[in-house]
Amino acid sequence: MIRSLLPATVLALTLPAMPVLAQSDTPTEAETPAASAPEGLTTVPQQYSYGLGLQIAQTLRSQGIMEGIEVEAFLLGLGDLLTGEEPQLTAEQVQTAYVAMQQVEAERAQAAAADNLTRGEAFLAENASAEGITVTESGLQYRVLSEGEGNSPVATDTVRVHYEGKLLSGEEFDSSYARGVPAEFGVTQVIGGWTEALQLMKPGAVWEVWLPSNLAYGERGAGGDIGPNEVLYFKIELLEVLGG
Repeated sequence: MIRSLLPATVLALTLPAMPVLAQSDTPTEAETPAASAPEGLTTVPQQYSYGLGLQIAQTLRSQGIMEGIEVEAFLLGLGDLLTGEEPQLTAEQVQTAYVAMQQVEAERAQAAAADNLTRGEAFLAENASAEGITVTESGLQYRVLSEGEGNSPVATDTVRVHYEGKLLSGEEFDSSYARGVPAEFGVTQVIGGWTEALQLMKPGAVWEVWLPSNLAYGERGAGGDIGPNEVLYFKIELLEVLGG
């Protein structure tokens, strides 16, 4: 079967739960919950189906496998399966294409890793001499925006922090500020650069930190947002040390 040849990441898609309406509130197919919705997305089934499509795409993107997907062909395969049509490619053809695409992606990742490593090393070399920058023995770079006071956390502690993370391009890939909720985790439950920086900070401190790739996600990167060998920037605000 073609299904058995697809990558495990695709087969293991986990979609967020869709909102559930109370039975008495369930609209009929003809009802239009959003009067300003674009043509073709006015009924509940249409909007539900569109939402599922968004969620599938978001999951694929988070797993870093959006590159190489041609939307028309993807939708054709999805439509054939959902409508019970006979697949237009054999299992062998799908397997051959999958293996070939894996090779293309591997070559692309190798090129990106080399480019990111070169750019990252050049940036860190220049940034090391910028005003207020401290460089640790590991290569971690940081600038203190606010000192804080009290005892620094130790490896066995849990901390509460606010933070934002960006690539060198300035693209934000994560932010507790944007979510409006601080994060809590163990000091050693995060990437190496974070573990090192947190144990140098004091409660109330706000730091800018730059992590060499070996203190971040290294050659593997992280999903579709952080490529291989990326240098990462974080603004970290240590709100509280919660203890061990």
